[in-house]
Amino acid sequence: MDDAQSGKLERLERRVRREKSNVFARLTPVYAASRSQAERFLKYGGGLSTIEWRVLWDLYEVGPMSIREMAKIQRTDHSKLSRALPAMRGKGYVLIERDKTDGRQTVVSMTDTGLAAYEKAAPFMKCRRQSLRNEFSEEEIQAFVGFIDRFERFLSRPVEDFLNEDPIE
Repeated sequence: MDDAQSGKLERLERRVRREKSNVFARLTPVYAASRSQAERFLKYGGGLSTIEWRVLWDLYEVGPMSIREMAKIQRTDHSKLSRALPAMRGKGYVLIERDKTDGRQTVVSMTDTGLAAYEKAAPFMKCRRQSLRNEFSEEEIQAFVGFIDRFERFLSRPVEDFLNEDPIE
């Protein structure tokens, strides 16, 4: 191997080591891995998509609710749910109706077919959550959630807050 190749390999290895500590770069692959794992668990539980699972789980635990309420629980944009719900209605998992007291709101409720799909998937997703608890203590999970909350607050700050700070690098 010549000096140019050796130098490139060294720079490449140094860059890989640096990126391992780059929280911003790590989030997307971690999120993708989490989604992929959830899909593999759900495949055993009847083939629900991740969003279908989340909707049915929320409806199982809370009961009928608005799309906005569900979006708040899931920490997602309500338009994402609004796009997914018609297909879920088509599969017979949910009913979507106008709120009788506030016609501007849409209320989603679970059907018997949705309940059956939830009950089929639930043991597999419970296994996933339990496996996480076998890997990490409750204290570690709570610490991790605390870091996520803190990171989320950091990401919510206006960019202008940072422009006046002295850069580390």
